[in-house]
Amino acid sequence: MLSQKLQDAINEQINFELYSEYAYLSMAAYLQANDLDGIANFFTVQTQEERFHAMKFYNYLLERGGRIILKPIAGPEVEFKTVLEVFEKTMTHEKEVTRRINALMDLAKQENDHATVSFLQWFLDEQVEEEATVSKILGKLKYIGENGPGLLMLDQELAQRVFNPPVNEA
Repeated sequence: MLSQKLQDAINEQINFELYSEYAYLSMAAYLQANDLDGIANFFTVQTQEERFHAMKFYNYLLERGGRIILKPIAGPEVEFKTVLEVFEKTMTHEKEVTRRINALMDLAKQENDHATVSFLQWFLDEQVEEEATVSKILGKLKYIGENGPGLLMLDQELAQRVFNPPVNEA
């Protein structure tokens, strides 16, 4: 059984993962409105990942005898100036996710909850991958600029991304 403090923190993380899904869907909509369907696809896949993450926390909380308490999800930003800005905001957001997962890990360690420490390790590893992916895209955008053939090539590249949930995960 989880402590109330850890249960509350996981509920907050579920809410934040659902907010992340909503924020990335807003970014996808902005990009689609600007005819960058491939880059929008990157964010559409990102929404699927965020829902997967939320449900992973949701199921874990239930497995540990906790209670799910869903809260309102804040409205996401809907206007952006450039594709670069979208990815800069994405990096800022992913760093916040990492900070939150680290705080959950610290709490689980303080409470000597080894099962939760084990569970959270997957998310820590996932965040390393998330930040590295966004960092690479930011580097490409800074190199190619936001106009012309380079941006169209990046759009085509990101159109290939698909969501592949890990096997035996939910």
